[in-house]
Amino acid sequence: MFENLSERLNRTLKNISGQGRITEDNIKDTLREVRTALLEADVALSVVKDFTNKVKEQALGTIVSTSLTPGQEFIKIVYNQLVETMGSQNAALNVAHQPPAVILLAGLQGAGKTTSAAKLGLYVKEQLKKSVLMCSVDTYRPAAIEQLHTLGRETGIPTFPSDPKSTPQAIAQAALEEAKKRFIDVLIIDTAGRLAVDEAMMQEVKELHALLDPTETMFVVDAMTGQDAANTAKAFADALPLTGVILTKADGDARGGAALSVRQITGQPIKFIGMGEKIEILAPFHPDRIASRILDMGDVLSLVEELQRKTDAKKAEKFADKIKKGEGFTLEDFLDQLREMKKMGGMSGLLDKLPGGAKLMGQVDTKAGEKKMAHVEAIILSMTPKERQHPEIIKAARKRRIAAGSGVTVTEINQVLTQFEMMQKMMKKVGKKGGMRGMMNAMRAIPAMRGMMKGNMGGLGGMGGLGGMGGMKRR
Repeated sequence: MFENLSERLNRTLKNISGQGRITEDNIKDTLREVRTALLEADVALSVVKDFTNKVKEQALGTIVSTSLTPGQEFIKIVYNQLVETMGSQNAALNVAHQPPAVILLAGLQGAGKTTSAAKLGLYVKEQLKKSVLMCSVDTYRPAAIEQLHTLGRETGIPTFPSDPKSTPQAIAQAALEEAKKRFIDVLIIDTAGRLAVDEAMMQEVKELHALLDPTETMFVVDAMTGQDAANTAKAFADALPLTGVILTKADGDARGGAALSVRQITGQPIKFIGMGEKIEILAPFHPDRIASRILDMGDVLSLVEELQRKTDAKKAEKFADKIKKGEGFTLEDFLDQLREMKKMGGMSGLLDKLPGGAKLMGQVDTKAGEKKMAHVEAIILSMTPKERQHPEIIKAARKRRIAAGSGVTVTEINQVLTQFEMMQKMMKKVGKKGGMRGMMNAMRAIPAMRGMMKGNMGGLGGMGGLGGMGGMKRR
């Protein structure tokens, strides 16, 4: 998400970085470019006008800090305005209510409401440590009711057995009574959607709101709808007392217009951002972190939180001890590192959160890299346990067998074994010298890593030991 906006804004802001001071003349062209970048990102016109006016007003009234150049000061102003436009700070989910606290999800069909209901349920269960009951009142699409039941089984969250022949209001009332009987902390109601806003849908959701008196009324919007998201958001905000927004499918949109528009249009904060259809916990939306990613400053805090949540701490500690003791780095360990990287969203998931990552993503074919990672995993899985522990025994006949088992060529197997040897060398140095200094020295010692250390993207693959996996895009 935001790749196009990030690239355009960073290119534009470079133009002012060498200016001696901020004047109306030298920011005029830059502001015009910022405006164009936002419009191309499908940000609502009213939001673009407000954004550029405020940036101009602040820039011309700013006394430049002695520790910053005028260009840096201007970028700081743009960053602060991005944060303000998206809501200043993360707004927590409000479930402080006599149980059950009700969360009502509303939005158009296809926005991802049902998947978001399950993801939100998982967040409440795992992060807030509260009991959850989910219920679909979409009687127009029995498949939506079944989908929520399926997601409930996947997440271990109970779902209310909605009857498609009943009315949405009757189902919601019965679910509320059931939640009270079972002393459930949070009841999540997934409402019906339409392909477009219509009077019948709005009337129905208004009646459900009056019946349930929810603590949270969340508007679920697809990030890929861009400017249309602003129009839909306005319709729902006019009809319902919204308390927040869930932005879905953010990984499928390179523009990001919805994120910059919807908060201004609804007047309510974006509370969560969802990536893809896999059932993983929704990520709380932090405007400052998103602004950092837009300006290609990275989002290291989110990366650390993700690492803490998704990696096995005991396993990581065991691996670190093994390396320190010099017990050797095996192909089994290599496979584990690959899988940990996949948990983090693969190469694109990591680059997206690293400073300068957006620029790197423009230079690296991450899809080719992900494909290569899948090939490496298949190759290692086609080896015997003995071969993974002692790769030196893998000669021609074994390579042909592994190639047949993994569906790749012997050349690819040779490449993986070469990459693995490089990682082994690096891990030996880390074990001997310890810590980050040992890692950095080891990286400099390996030819495939040197390019990365100098900023030459030909060596990007060295990251995590994946030498050469992020194939370069041809220019």
